[in-house]
Amino acid sequence: MHIIVDGYNLIRQSDTFRHSERKSLEEGRNALIRSLAGYRKLRGHRITVVFDGWVGGSPAEERDSAGGMEIIYSRLGEKADEVIKRLLAKGDEEIMVVTSDREIATFAVRRGKTAIASPAFDELLERSAAGSSAEDTPGEGNPDDDDDRTGMKRKGPSRRLSKQKRAALARFKKL
Repeated sequence: MHIIVDGYNLIRQSDTFRHSERKSLEEGRNALIRSLAGYRKLRGHRITVVFDGWVGGSPAEERDSAGGMEIIYSRLGEKADEVIKRLLAKGDEEIMVVTSDREIATFAVRRGKTAIASPAFDELLERSAAGSSAEDTPGEGNPDDDDDRTGMKRKGPSRRLSKQKRAALARFKKL
């Protein structure tokens, strides 16, 4: 699985990374990259982190690598959102986008990809760093939990999740 992370979006949605960012922007980025590198080492997913460079960045898109991950800084005048959309449009593999930006999440879902909100992924990072299992996806309940009628089986297609939601749930479980 390829995980594409909206870098500054995740930093600003996380208490841990936001605290580091208050010291300096670079410290916030480094804290995020360290955390993601640990997660990548544990789970083995391919990770790409995209940061905005549109205000004070280079005239050309910059690429770097750290901790086995690809880091992309958008070029001057281009937002990270556009880079992420471009990666989603050309990616044929199984991709999950980490962002709380509704526009990017909708773009991903329309292309058959999966999106997870930044706070939910941050919680997943914290649990993996703590060594606890990440079996349940944060923010996603077990479909069997919402039926509190004990002893009764759920039957029929009306009780079944949609094919799209089942596919998304399967991708979340891979995290």
